[in-house]
Order: sequence, then C-alpha cells, then structure tokens
Amino acid sequence: MIDLRQRLTSWWLKQVRRANTPNWDLVSTCRIESKPGLILVEAKAHHGEAKEAGKDKGNVENDKQIRAAVQEANGALNGKTSGWQLSCDSHYQLCNRFAWAWKLSALGVPTVLVYLGFLRCSEMSDQGQPFSSAQEWSKALRKHVSGVVPATAWECRLQTAQAPMWASIRSLDLQWAALTPGPAD
Repeated sequence: MIDLRQRLTSWWLKQVRRANTPNWDLVSTCRIESKPGLILVEAKAHHGEAKEAGKDKGNVENDKQIRAAVQEANGALNGKTSGWQLSCDSHYQLCNRFAWAWKLSALGVPTVLVYLGFLRCSEMSDQGQPFSSAQEWSKALRKHVSGVVPATAWECRLQTAQAPMWASIRSLDLQWAALTPGPAD
C-alpha cells in the first residue's frame, strides 16, 4: 500500500512539501469482484456545495503535474466511453475525484466512486438549500456534471487497463434524533 500511495502522489504532485492531494469525505476498503478495492465517497448536503470553479493557482510545478494527470485520466476515460471533459479549468473538485478513481483502477485497485447526497440536513440551510429527496439530489448532481461527465458513466462498470471502476449516485436520509439515546433510566 505504501508503494501505491507513493505512485499516486508522484502522479499527482511534483513537489509534495506543503501540497495536497484530494481530500475525501470517506474512504473505505472493500472487496470488489473478489479483489481488495476502495470506496471513495464525495458527500454533499445542500445545493451550494457543488462548485464549478477551476483549480486555484498553487505551486507552478504541481499545477502542471495535476493538469497532466487530469488530462491523462480524461483521455483514458474517453477511450472507454465518449463525452468526458475532465479539466482543471472548470469543476475542478469533480474532475479530480474522477481522475483519482480512474488512476486507482489503472493501478490495479478496483474502485467505486460514490457521490453521496445527505438528505434533509436542515442544519445546513444557512449554507444552501438542503436536498429533500434522492430524486432531487440525483437531478442536481446530474445537472452539475453535465458536459463534464457523460450521463452513461453512472452506475456502470468501466474497465481500465488493470481493474474496474464505478461511479455511483446514492443518498442517505440519516435522522439523528433516532440515533440519540434517550434519558438514562
């Protein structure tokens, strides 16, 4: 796993010091088609969270390396199904998520990228309108990714050179009150 981490990091970054790789909301190991795999989760709770912004400028060498990595992923994914438009100039967070999922799979790690919508998160309403249903979340995400990720990329197996990857849209309506213990007896 250390070798894999180093390969991913050097694919993404030229200068590691004071630099970041993508930060995930949740990562879990799993077994996919009888092989060790990863589930990568990007979670959103309201309409204002999905950004169309491009990558902020940083270390010039890293910016160049990241652009090359995203373009490599875009080219490889277009070789499987057309319509990919991964770029550092727009929808950067979305694009880096798909680029990393692709690269992990290309390195032999079966990968599932889950876009998870938390539903009815009223505590987030000061940040943006919370998603009220799975349908609303799916519609908002599909609108956000339109022109960047092909509609056919979701919920299907994409085979890379070494392992498969999937992109999945899921939602979760987690009612905290139901999980909170009542007063002690």
